[in-house]
Amino acid sequence: FWEHCYRLIKNHEQLNSNFKLQLYTVNPKVVSNFKKAYTDLPKNDNVDAWVIADRIRFGRVENSSSPEALYRALRQITRHKFKLAQHIKAEKARALNLVFLKFSDFTKKSPFGTFTKASMALLENYTLREIVNTDIHELAEFLHQNSNNRLGGSTPIEKIITALKKAARNSYRLKPEIDQAITQTLSMTFDNIRFYQSQNKRLKRVLKRQLKAIPQTLITVDGIGPVLTAGIISEIGDINRFDKETNLASYAGLTWTEHQSGSFTAEETHLTKKGNKYLRYYLVEAANSLRVHNDRYKSYYYKKYNEVPKHKHKRALVLTARKFVRLVFALLSKGEIYQPRR
Repeated sequence: FWEHCYRLIKNHEQLNSNFKLQLYTVNPKVVSNFKKAYTDLPKNDNVDAWVIADRIRFGRVENSSSPEALYRALRQITRHKFKLAQHIKAEKARALNLVFLKFSDFTKKSPFGTFTKASMALLENYTLREIVNTDIHELAEFLHQNSNNRLGGSTPIEKIITALKKAARNSYRLKPEIDQAITQTLSMTFDNIRFYQSQNKRLKRVLKRQLKAIPQTLITVDGIGPVLTAGIISEIGDINRFDKETNLASYAGLTWTEHQSGSFTAEETHLTKKGNKYLRYYLVEAANSLRVHNDRYKSYYYKKYNEVPKHKHKRALVLTARKFVRLVFALLSKGEIYQPRR
């Protein structure tokens, strides 16, 4: 709700000509925590406005900048894509529960993935009894038609169907009316997944077009594609807002708290997570891609992975993301093409 008000005041000619305006965008969490210093304040609009003003009078509030129209448009797309990814994740979790009820051994013993085109078609159209009793050649024809003839690869189709029939025989059986209800619900859940995935592909095409309008060299990094590049660029905006890479890391919430008292210093500390959650998400996803496709970051990830006995993957991934922040700041601020060190 803040954006229309912010831009109206910022672009209002009469206000800007008669007054020397200073605009602030303040995180509501900052104001809420500041209000706790006053023990007995009521909750109403007048008091809230006074608390916001008092927080600014108190000082140490940086004059935040609103993203330019170019970055704002890209941010709208990337954040919508982020929400789509969350919807797909939730629908897949719901579908896995239904798949277990319908075909309990499918996810563990099936020779192909749960969310492939062939799998979803099979679960929508066949019961366990039908999978067991249907002829191998008929099932093979059905699976080929619903996998664009890509099923199997080097594995013979007969071996795949034999394993599928064995998993069906070993699964729990349901009453027909319950099985029918679960199948209908599962089919609608699969429809949701297909719809969200189609929207995701459509949005990715729009995102690529939008990204071309922004000059940047981040996409030259091995392992960083247009989606991750767009997500990082849109959340950072103008890199000149940050004096150094530590400020950018703090903005992303990739900093760690300190827990110390007297001579005791805790070895395990937590991420502050006080910054931009979208930027942090894209940086961590980028780190996950870099550990696979970029030799430099792959060696760093495994170095950190082997340093501790627990939380190995999460710790190594976040530390890799923190290291990547330095590269992001350098490439965007200098406009140089990525060249891996020898």
